[in-house]
Amino acid sequence: MLRTALIGLPSTGKTTLFQLMTSQREAPRSGHGKLDANVGIARVPDERLDRLTAIFNPRKRVPATVELADIAAGGRTGAQALLDVVPFRSADALVHVVRVFRDTSIPHPSGAIDPARDAQAMEDELILADLAVAERRLDRIERDLKKGRTAELEKERDVLATCREMLERGAPLRALSLDEADRKRLRGFQFLSAKPLLVVINLDESDLGLLSDASAAATRTGLAAFLSRAATRAVPVCAKIELEIAELPSEDAAAFLADLGLREPGVDRVIRATYKLLGYVSFFTVGEDECRAWSIPRGTEAQEAAGEVHTDMARGFIRAEVVRYEHLVVRGSLAACREHGEMRLEGKQYVVQDGDVINFRFAT
Repeated sequence: MLRTALIGLPSTGKTTLFQLMTSQREAPRSGHGKLDANVGIARVPDERLDRLTAIFNPRKRVPATVELADIAAGGRTGAQALLDVVPFRSADALVHVVRVFRDTSIPHPSGAIDPARDAQAMEDELILADLAVAERRLDRIERDLKKGRTAELEKERDVLATCREMLERGAPLRALSLDEADRKRLRGFQFLSAKPLLVVINLDESDLGLLSDASAAATRTGLAAFLSRAATRAVPVCAKIELEIAELPSEDAAAFLADLGLREPGVDRVIRATYKLLGYVSFFTVGEDECRAWSIPRGTEAQEAAGEVHTDMARGFIRAEVVRYEHLVVRGSLAACREHGEMRLEGKQYVVQDGDVINFRFAT
């Protein structure tokens, strides 16, 4: 399952967003690490799964999901605190909620509202936390190398030295280009600044015109330069309006969104943006028992995708029966797709595409 962690200064609307995205009012604590985290599941909105469910009328509909973690109320919020919480260190991406809304009853911890300052302040904390980790490991490696040189230790030292140099310049590690071998060497360190970053711009009610235009929201709030960095994206929302929408009947909520020029709530856009930021796609399995969306990294081959469904499918993989979602919804059944030559048999190395509907053939 994809894992993301919400970060941000106090009074940004971070916990409100967490509760909206996970449909929780009282989130359970994870019990991991020295600090408690609230952990919940957000469902990835996907109209394609809705249409497939309508075709097959299964007993069960299962969307793709993203796990979200939020520091429990009263916990420390800096990057050093995040290092103490397992769901944050192991997150695939970070979602930084930046405050733009103005509310005198909720004072900003730094006084004035300044989104660019706050975004950079959190980035600096992530960088400093990673620098401390890199320096500690480099000191240990140097001591170990004095006892006897090994090629692997030297390679680890070299890539960590590159990381340290970048961090000392004040640059996040997500901008660092590495080969697969070096990425594997760094994986265990779980560097915070190496994780892709989604900035949620929590707008004021007077800025609702910016909800449908992330570029304009970034420019207006002074975040454009920050968001031009590698693996960094933004989604504008207004948490206060999101709370109102969540309380409305579905028809009224849809009308409200239409008035704002939006097709879906902001929380859905945040979930979808997180999914895309991580480079994930969805394939589907369908039938009378269940219609389900499965999350895989872009570029995943068929045998590995089969393992997401069940390890036995990967172990005994024979072939994948593949039909495009677009063809299936037009034909209305898998049998009709076969008759029209739109069902393909693919081997282990077939790269699964977003929107593929797949039946895996395997031997137990």
